[in-house]
Amino acid sequence: MAEDDESPPLEELDEEQTEAEDTGVDPRIAEMESPLGARDLEAVYQIPVQVSAVLGKSTMQVSNLLKMGRGAVVELDRKVGEAIDIYVNNRLVARGEVVVVEDKLGVTMTEIIKSERNT
Repeated sequence: MAEDDESPPLEELDEEQTEAEDTGVDPRIAEMESPLGARDLEAVYQIPVQVSAVLGKSTMQVSNLLKMGRGAVVELDRKVGEAIDIYVNNRLVARGEVVVVEDKLGVTMTEIIKSERNT
């Protein structure tokens, strides 16, 4: 190697190697090959998206819906412990499970759904 080569120290390589093993791509190569660098993506970070976690679905007639009162139970098409669907802008992107975070409900992703784009 040349003396003027700006290779990262071994400690940094170890961290980057671990990250590369997780994604299958060396982050230094991904950044070089990407038309957008990390700084270019900062503008995208501020764009709001709608995230929905769907526990399940149910179908019923409007008349039955109008008869429901406080405390009524709607049976969903999912079983206890079954993964829930996570949508971003109405597109299924992941599956996960419900978790409790302090006194609120949350969702942890357990599976990323890969979809092919037709555009």
